[in-house]
Amino acid sequence: MKGVVLAGGTGSRLFPLTKITNKHLLPIYDKPMIYYPIQTLVDAGIREILVVTGGRNSGDFLRLLANGREFGLKHLDYTYQEGEGGIADALALAEHFADGQKICVVLGDNIIQGNVREAVEEFKQQPTGAKILLKEVPDAERFGVAEIRDGRIASIEEKPKHPKSNYAVIGIYMYDETVFEKVRVLVPSGRGELEITDVNNAYIREGSMSYGHLDGWWTDAGTFESLLRAANLVAETRTKNSEAVLVKP
Repeated sequence: MKGVVLAGGTGSRLFPLTKITNKHLLPIYDKPMIYYPIQTLVDAGIREILVVTGGRNSGDFLRLLANGREFGLKHLDYTYQEGEGGIADALALAEHFADGQKICVVLGDNIIQGNVREAVEEFKQQPTGAKILLKEVPDAERFGVAEIRDGRIASIEEKPKHPKSNYAVIGIYMYDETVFEKVRVLVPSGRGELEITDVNNAYIREGSMSYGHLDGWWTDAGTFESLLRAANLVAETRTKNSEAVLVKP
């Protein structure tokens, strides 16, 4: 199973911080943002990883990450997204890299406390389809929201004014090789982008979408408020872990 980190886009919600750098190179506490999604994949046992970049600062990713030695990797792949066509548009660039294998996709500004290794292992055993992870949140209207009926996901609605549940779809998606066929037939949304929610709904319609729940905290880091929240959560977690090590008998 291969991993894909989507780190393109312009980061307009974080302007002027993103005027001279890519959003995913901004710091989250003591590490660049891009380190966290890569570490998520590595912690899940994934060693073949593609980073999708974009914008004027894409070369900085190569200078920062090189071949991924800091993550215990021998090699990192890179590709470039021209323009701002949306998450699904960026994902389409990974087709050659995936080479018919299942993939785990992580949005570059999503940071989690826990580990998704168990979910990844479960998806490896799933014959076909896709798998997403949900998290109960107080502000579901900011995210894609899952409607659950009889233990199955009936639909996902993107940023609904009146969410049908409090379960947000976090930015970690697992897909089989048919994901690229689904992306090719997408129609741009009102924002002029190819939406990842439309990809997920295509799997739901064919009855091949499974889901799990994420343990621990999760946040994106695409706004000033969530960027600060992410840094605080990481700092608090590091402090607690350090204290736990100090008091360990």
